[in-house]
Amino acid sequence: MNPNKHLVRQSFPVGPLQCNCTIVGDTLTKKALVIDPGGDHEYILQVLAKMDLQVVAIIHTHAHLDHFLASAEIKKATGAPLYLHEGDKPLWDMAELQAMSFLGHSIPKMPDPDFYLKDDQALHVAGGVALHTPGHTPGSMSFWFEDHKLLIAGDTLFRQSIGRTDLPGGSYEQIEKSIRERLYTLHDDAVVITGHGEETTIGFEKQANMFVRA
Repeated sequence: MNPNKHLVRQSFPVGPLQCNCTIVGDTLTKKALVIDPGGDHEYILQVLAKMDLQVVAIIHTHAHLDHFLASAEIKKATGAPLYLHEGDKPLWDMAELQAMSFLGHSIPKMPDPDFYLKDDQALHVAGGVALHTPGHTPGSMSFWFEDHKLLIAGDTLFRQSIGRTDLPGGSYEQIEKSIRERLYTLHDDAVVITGHGEETTIGFEKQANMFVRA
C-alpha cells in the first residue's frame, strides 16, 4: 500500500506577516493537523471544510505571534487542543507585548497550550513526528512526515537562508546544530515547507544554503 495517496496537504500564507499555515490530513482517518495558524482563521476553517477533515491538534513550530495569531479561534471552532514546546511558553505568554510591537494594537488573551511537545513525539496523523530544532527560539520545532518526505520547518530553515537568531532566545550555534544534525540528515528529496516564502528541498539547501552547508 502506498501511504502517500492517503496524505493531503495544503500550505498557504496567512496573517499580517504571511506565515505559511499548513494543513496535513489523512484521507483514511479524516484526521488533520493545523500547523502554525498565524491569522485569517475564517479562511483556514473554510479550507478545512473543503478538505472534509477533522482537526485533532493545532501545533506550532514556535511561539512568535505570526505563527499562532489565529490559534484561539481555530481551537474555539474545532475543539482541538493547542500544542507547543515548553521552551517557548515565555514567548507565548508575551503575546500581548508581541502584538503591540508587531501589529500596533492589542489582541484578546491567548489560552494556555493544552499540551507540550517533546522531541521525537508522534503526532498521530500521517506518521508525523515532532523534532526539537532550537535556535530561532528555544522551543522551535520541525515536523517530519517520513513516509511522505515532507518537512514543516517553521522559521528554522528557509530557501537559501535560516531563521533569525538575533531575537530573544535565539542562538546561531543552536540553529546551525539543529539544521546540520536534525534536518540535513533527512532525505535529500524531502520537500521543506518553510515558515515564510517558497518551499525548498533538503538536498538543495545542503548545496545552496550559504548559512549552513552540508
